[in-house]
Amino acid sequence: MNSLPAESIDCIFADPPYNLQLSGELRRPNDSVVDAVDDDWDKFDSFSDYDAFSKAWLQAARRLLKPNGTIWVIGSYHNIFRLGAQLQDLGFWMLNDVVWRKTNPMPNFRGKRFTNAHETLIWCAKDQAARNYTFNYDAMKALNDDLQMRSDWLIPICSGNERLRGEDGAKAHPTQKPEALLHRVIVASTKPGDVILDPFFGSGTTGAVAKRLGRHYIGIEREARYAKAAERRIGTVQPSAPDDVEVTRSKKDEPRVPFGWVVERGLLAPGTVLVDPSRRFSAKVRADGSLATGNAVGSIHKIGAHVMGASACNGWVFWHMQVEGKLVPIDILRQKLRAELG
Repeated sequence: MNSLPAESIDCIFADPPYNLQLSGELRRPNDSVVDAVDDDWDKFDSFSDYDAFSKAWLQAARRLLKPNGTIWVIGSYHNIFRLGAQLQDLGFWMLNDVVWRKTNPMPNFRGKRFTNAHETLIWCAKDQAARNYTFNYDAMKALNDDLQMRSDWLIPICSGNERLRGEDGAKAHPTQKPEALLHRVIVASTKPGDVILDPFFGSGTTGAVAKRLGRHYIGIEREARYAKAAERRIGTVQPSAPDDVEVTRSKKDEPRVPFGWVVERGLLAPGTVLVDPSRRFSAKVRADGSLATGNAVGSIHKIGAHVMGASACNGWVFWHMQVEGKLVPIDILRQKLRAELG
């Protein structure tokens, strides 16, 4: 991480070692051994050693993020609270904690604790002053049937054909994350063409999803067997067409189109009569882009509010025009000009 240029990364997704502190084997009720995380990379001599390791890579991450970049860190109850404290101590600004609730978690075989059915993701901006970080709110809403996306995500763990396995049939990586989880993270917080860094690349889920969604990625992985599995996996991924990975844009991000532009482009002629959907009110278009009704003259918004006796009005959706015998909102003319503006 220290060899990469400063402020070169748009988004970081980090799935660091959990420091599970496992001792001995974990067995199922039928006495079969659970394939748990007992690899050397997850072992630390003490909490202070783990904290020092976490601080080092988080400092490197902060140096790499662009001023408007964000970082996602995922963990279990073993480590996420320690990571959260480190994030705050280093100056990151927490935007959300997201609970990934697993539909198919591993049961608690000993029956002495609740089933661990979730992991936590912490999403942070680089610092408190960051205002223009990427959050594709409307894309998340579209992904959720036009309902605001909540911070509890119900997604299955990685299983079936998605789970990478070695020639012996064993898992290629013990903590492979589901692509659905990374899909949501990437669509939520990046744009096509952005650079995403995963400093604990593992089996390459971040890279596979990033490639499919038209993002660039950098993966760092010290275990050769994981890196090879990730390379093979990502090599089979076909990128989606550029048009297919565009995210739904927020209204506030769309180009501003004054109503006067509609008139000067000849999309509405001066003298055209506009009406509200119920045809109770009418107003006439003037050459300078204003509307006139009775003795009142003003913008489409001001005149809409005037006729309704309201304090405000969105004239683009209030005023309608006649098209082939039907009333349609004048907003379709604004959308036409926006499309021309790109």
